[in-house]
Amino acid sequence: MILGIDIGGSTTDIVGFKDNGIEGYLNVEASDPLTSASGALGKFINYKDLDIGDIEHIAITGVGSSYVKKDLFQIETRRVKEFQAIGAGGAYLTSLDRVIIVSMGTGTAIVYNDRGDITHLGGTGVGGGTLVGLGDAICGTDNYRRLVELAEDGDLSRVDLSVGDITLENINGLNEEITASNFGNLDSEAAPEDYALGIINLVYQTVGMLAVFAARIQGINDVVVTGKLAQMTAGQKVFKRLKKTKLSPVDFHFPDLAEYSTAIGAAISSQK
Repeated sequence: MILGIDIGGSTTDIVGFKDNGIEGYLNVEASDPLTSASGALGKFINYKDLDIGDIEHIAITGVGSSYVKKDLFQIETRRVKEFQAIGAGGAYLTSLDRVIIVSMGTGTAIVYNDRGDITHLGGTGVGGGTLVGLGDAICGTDNYRRLVELAEDGDLSRVDLSVGDITLENINGLNEEITASNFGNLDSEAAPEDYALGIINLVYQTVGMLAVFAARIQGINDVVVTGKLAQMTAGQKVFKRLKKTKLSPVDFHFPDLAEYSTAIGAAISSQK
């Protein structure tokens, strides 16, 4: 078995990979990258009842991988570049040959996989960190699950300015529901629920439109969203609304195990 480990800033994901299939996965939270990686590895070995000899090698990636200077548990440990892992994992989970992969972590990275040729296109500082930071500053909570709960009862018209708010005419085919300005129409009676929905809309619209631009440039219509925030239903609705409003023909894909995509990509890439 090969183990792929994605060491993030606060969470570490680990995946077991054998015969081109996934053999288990889990994550741990720790502030120290080395402690997090070691803890994830130990937890996974116990979870799968493995012996050290069952593991061929370990593939590590992510921002915290630079802190791992030696082999973990005396098992050969290979370092995989994060953008390579993002691209390989996203393609594996969707079985698409040409695809834009959006990895939503604290910030957001955008990668293009063209039949195995992986290119980092860029990214944005808008991501999960933005979501919880604004949530804490505006709504008094840095728990993104709590933000989602609040947003369920939110009214976006009390926060955002839409095209329909500023004109009665059709502007180059833009739907009246399209956002003209995030947080550009604050209502004096806006509630925390409205702000929470506005924050989610701001983050996912920004990331979604950057993904749309990347797909247009490469001449493809498929974007796969990975990372922990990929599974947020409220965020998925924002992405899907981009197509509904005819801003782009792009299809957004939200695969199972999207949270573990980069760890999966590390395991795959380490075999080459």
